[in-house]
Amino acid sequence: MFLPDWAVLNAAIDWLGHGLWGLTWWQVVLYTLVTTHLTICSVTIFLHRSQAHRALDLHPIPQHFFRFWLWIGTGMVTKEWVAIHRKHHAKCETPDDPHSPQTRGIETVFWQGAELYRAEAKNRDTISRFGHGTPDDWMERNVYSRFSWQGVGLMLILDLALFGGLGATVWAVQMLWIPITAAGIINGIGHYWGYRNFEAADASTNISPIGIIIGGEELHNNHHTYPTSAKFSVKPYEFDIGWVYISLMSKIGWAKVKKTPPKLQLGDVKPVADEKTLEALIANRYEVMAGYARGVRQELAALKVKQGDASLIEAARRWLHRDAEKVPAAAQPQLAQARVAYPALDKMVTMREELRQLWLNTSQSREQLTRDLQAWCHRAEESGIAALRDFSLTLRAAKA
Repeated sequence: MFLPDWAVLNAAIDWLGHGLWGLTWWQVVLYTLVTTHLTICSVTIFLHRSQAHRALDLHPIPQHFFRFWLWIGTGMVTKEWVAIHRKHHAKCETPDDPHSPQTRGIETVFWQGAELYRAEAKNRDTISRFGHGTPDDWMERNVYSRFSWQGVGLMLILDLALFGGLGATVWAVQMLWIPITAAGIINGIGHYWGYRNFEAADASTNISPIGIIIGGEELHNNHHTYPTSAKFSVKPYEFDIGWVYISLMSKIGWAKVKKTPPKLQLGDVKPVADEKTLEALIANRYEVMAGYARGVRQELAALKVKQGDASLIEAARRWLHRDAEKVPAAAQPQLAQARVAYPALDKMVTMREELRQLWLNTSQSREQLTRDLQAWCHRAEESGIAALRDFSLTLRAAKA
């Protein structure tokens, strides 16, 4: 029995306005947020932590779900994403980095990050050199890699069926989510602005201590410091929701974590630093230098600041704990003045660089480096600077 034309028209109008589900506006918003969050989780857990850095192994069930969801939610090919990200780490902040704001400009990376990704994906040398070890089964070869745009087309059909005309808007948000959050915010702002827990070799920053919206990727400086760690949070006040999901999957056998951030272990204070102390220093150098930075700030807080030196002290607070090559040229004159005006600060900066050379100097023998560390601790404890003395004692308590 055929419906009258007007009934068909009314049905079409009703579908166009409400779709098959007929959800309210806030339910549609909730659906959009849930699906975009699933996409973020697929990127950070599967593509980033599991595939690119091998920080964890995933059970076939979540692994296949993440691959399918990335196919319909982004159209990205696993091997391409992994290769581009590994190249980013290998060539970080150099002209060969596919998306560094330090070399390409923050505006370019923020607004054109997706275009930079697509351009690098066409570089066959990048894919062959950095894309090894990614899935190469029948589904990958014949569906996910071969028909990448059809996946996002399937998502569009699904959204239109569920929500009618509004489904096009839902789909647009889903498609823009990764280009904005990952390609723009993480690759751009995450190497340009934010706070740094560790003096990593690159310009990476933590955008926020609460990693929820982008699945924990907000803790980008932590990740670049410990790239093979499955956990991105390191401070008590930091939260990595991606790690929460990984921990839950671990409990039911769906994930096996290989590595988390190292933690400096302390024991009794040794009479002198030995080779084990040197091992602990080198293995935990980023955490050790973060502790040294706290000592610099303590010394700054204890200073009796001379009248008119407020700007010098502010510059010192911001930059004296950084590696010399990371200090902007504009800040260097003020830092030089602060070091001349306050000898204790100058001493701490000088000894910081000497300590850093212990793991940068690869030409020295293990025995010589140990003797250098012993001499360093002796000078620190005889310096008359409380922060240096306390730091040296902590160092002598470090265990490998």
